[in-house]
Amino acid sequence: MEQIVEWTTKVNVYAWGSWMIALLLGTGIWLTIRTRFVQLRRLRFALRLMMRGAIRRDQSEKEVGDISPFQALTTALAATVGNGNIAGVATAIYWGGPGAPLWMWISALFGMSTKYAEGLLGVHYRRVAEDGTMAGGPMYYIQDGLSNKKLGRALGLVFGIGGSFVALFGSGNMMQSNSLALALNSQFHIPFWLTGAVITMLVGLVIIGGIKRIGAVAERLVPTMVILYIMGALFVIFYNYKLIPYAVVLIFKSAFTGQAAIGGFIGAAVRDTIRRGVSRGLLSNEAGLGSAAIAHGAARAKDPICQGSIAMVGTFIDTIVVCSMTALVIIVSGQWNSGLDSTALTVSAFNTAIPFGGAIVALGSALFGFTTLIGWYYYGEQCLEYLFGLRITRGYRIVYISLTFIGSILQRENLIIVWNVADIVNIFMAVPNLIGLLLLSGVVAKMTEEYFKKDKALL
Repeated sequence: MEQIVEWTTKVNVYAWGSWMIALLLGTGIWLTIRTRFVQLRRLRFALRLMMRGAIRRDQSEKEVGDISPFQALTTALAATVGNGNIAGVATAIYWGGPGAPLWMWISALFGMSTKYAEGLLGVHYRRVAEDGTMAGGPMYYIQDGLSNKKLGRALGLVFGIGGSFVALFGSGNMMQSNSLALALNSQFHIPFWLTGAVITMLVGLVIIGGIKRIGAVAERLVPTMVILYIMGALFVIFYNYKLIPYAVVLIFKSAFTGQAAIGGFIGAAVRDTIRRGVSRGLLSNEAGLGSAAIAHGAARAKDPICQGSIAMVGTFIDTIVVCSMTALVIIVSGQWNSGLDSTALTVSAFNTAIPFGGAIVALGSALFGFTTLIGWYYYGEQCLEYLFGLRITRGYRIVYISLTFIGSILQRENLIIVWNVADIVNIFMAVPNLIGLLLLSGVVAKMTEEYFKKDKALL
């Protein structure tokens, strides 16, 4: 196991080196320029669309698709607002220092335009599958959108394979059950195997109903869990309100000095701070990964622009809101240099202000992890159906829930393996998707310009 830890760590460091950060942020910056800062100029428009869907006034039942636009957003959020927001942020601060959240915010700012493009293209290039459901996502818009069909097919295949691995072995499955089991064990002393058994059964009951049941569950669970977690985090932050200015200054200062949590004030390189912040930002909001386009491709949406706008709200909620709550709680509580890591660090931070703070984190981890597990099941299923057709579904379901259990019992000294694998396999989704987005940025820019020219009220 020590050799596996060493090998995965080395591969992870290379995979998330300067080249990947440049590609990820560069794509977001380029799409931001091409869409004329759509994430800033159209945020109010996007939030309005989201609220219409939340109160069911979007008339989506008249359109073709499997789930409502709001259910598509909550399904995407179910897959993104996971333990990356609890354990991932804590791990980024532990290894990269308190400056890591700033790079998460920067990646999220540009990631909003990336997510907008993904949602737009997911609807624009989707197709009807053999069973009558909608099939969308990067594998389709890369294959059908690029003029070079051989390149498009090759990149689509790489994405499909990468998505399958992420769903089975990466941040979509094992990492979630791992963090979930750790949170419940540390707070309530529930055995890892028992958590694994229960969560495996619950996931199986939901995913057997397909995207419609997943969307229905996500629509109810996601808003509830996000609101409850934010309320708990705000209590801790305002309990330490005098330290809020200090925390903000520390985040910005450490982002450029590489002050690390591990080892107290023994500095980490600024490059590692950036790497940790950007990689955890992607692990949390998945902007650039392309996964959310699969959920949005299933939406009952006639207009790709509107669905793309709703999609970018997901990144805003996930990172700018939820991840910021976790980061501020850890820093204002003073626990960022306590030597703790992962979920244990977040639990310790909550416990400083709330007697049952650990219970809030444990509940949040359980709900976040559960919704991510069901969301990523759908992503993996769609990737495998793209590669092998509908016949793969039943076998995939069995393997998926089996690995959910295995992930829950992989703990302690082997914990870093789960995080390393999650980061590494994300690359195999992100790279082909980002290449596709860059090559299709002209399509995104043209559709965006034409749409907003029609209605000046949207400006």
